[in-house]
Amino acid sequence: MLQNFKITIAYDGTNYHGFQKQQGTGLKTIQEVLEDCLSHLSGEKIKIIGAGRTDAGVHALNQVINFTVSNWKIPAGRIVPALNGLLPDDIVALTAAEMPIQFHARFGAKAKTYVYTVYNHPLPSPFWRLYSYFVPRPLDVAACVEAANFLEGQHDFASFMAMANGTQPKNTVRTLYRAKVTQKDKFIYFIFQADGFLYRMVRLMSGTLLEVGKKKLAPQEIINILNSCDRTLAGPTVPAHGLCLVKVEY
Repeated sequence: MLQNFKITIAYDGTNYHGFQKQQGTGLKTIQEVLEDCLSHLSGEKIKIIGAGRTDAGVHALNQVINFTVSNWKIPAGRIVPALNGLLPDDIVALTAAEMPIQFHARFGAKAKTYVYTVYNHPLPSPFWRLYSYFVPRPLDVAACVEAANFLEGQHDFASFMAMANGTQPKNTVRTLYRAKVTQKDKFIYFIFQADGFLYRMVRLMSGTLLEVGKKKLAPQEIINILNSCDRTLAGPTVPAHGLCLVKVEY
């Protein structure tokens, strides 16, 4: 009988070339490691589906995967310890449950939340260097907060999309339910919740908000950047290591 399992995982993306498996490249990915471990547990070849295809260096606190299998012998309540016994230290299974056969981790997701972390201090941190983007100059956080408000809602986010292998999606309209900027001590957090994200959209929005914080852009210019659908008007793509997938909602 065919079964469908959902597993929530956390990972440090530092040593991986993204989530998605890259055939024939020899590059290690999160998907490849998970499939190898699950295939070992099941005795048959397993192919997983991920809620978000995080880029190389991007982290996750609550990534969601699912897989279907026909001869699975491990009870759902035992999957987490069994899988963690095989996974490397930088990938951890958090929860596991059997789902209806129609459950799909990617297409069933109603919203995803990403957080981009900036370490804003004159001196870098050796402890946060892999999980935040170091910005030594002072930032106008209030201006970033104001600018983020203009990103919320349903828009064509073509200005905040990088090209993926020269291809472009048919539809670049997304609904951004939440775009917030908060500060705590040396850390500034850019928080984005949407029904979906374009390729490198979060890193481009974060980079553009940082330009506002550096007073290179006025907050209101976000409106013009959105309306233009012109990538060249947006800010730079900030490094991957500051980004984390924190929640997927169904």
